[in-house]
Amino acid sequence: MSVPTQGPGLNSGDNPHDADEVRGSSIGELMRQVTTDLSTLMRQEVELAKAEIRQEGRKVGKAAGFFGGAGFGGYMVALFLSLALWAGLSNVMDAGWAALIVAVVWGAIAAVLYSMAKKNAERIRGLKQTNESVQRIPDALKPHPQEVTR
Repeated sequence: MSVPTQGPGLNSGDNPHDADEVRGSSIGELMRQVTTDLSTLMRQEVELAKAEIRQEGRKVGKAAGFFGGAGFGGYMVALFLSLALWAGLSNVMDAGWAALIVAVVWGAIAAVLYSMAKKNAERIRGLKQTNESVQRIPDALKPHPQEVTR
């Protein structure tokens, strides 16, 4: 029967443990090694999450800047087109009714845009690499609060 050894990512400078070394170790020494390995694993997972957040954050920030500029340009176009529509409609009807029609059109556009934004927000992927990596941690290391009794 072989004893599992440390994987390549968990090695903190020590050589992987062979079966003879494990048999000759005390329970305290084995627990210290397990604790050290778990601590290293958790630090690596946190570092992976931080790196992934930084990488995605840069992309989001850049995209947000471009969307902000495009949004302002679109706002100016929409403002002047709305004023032109209002002025054009006020030639055939009262200016108040013309303004109300323009406002209702913009209300409908806002509702459609809100619906599209909500659908897109539901598709945000989160921290995909970190989630995949954490899924590989054995179930024995994950907390099971339903099984804890006091």
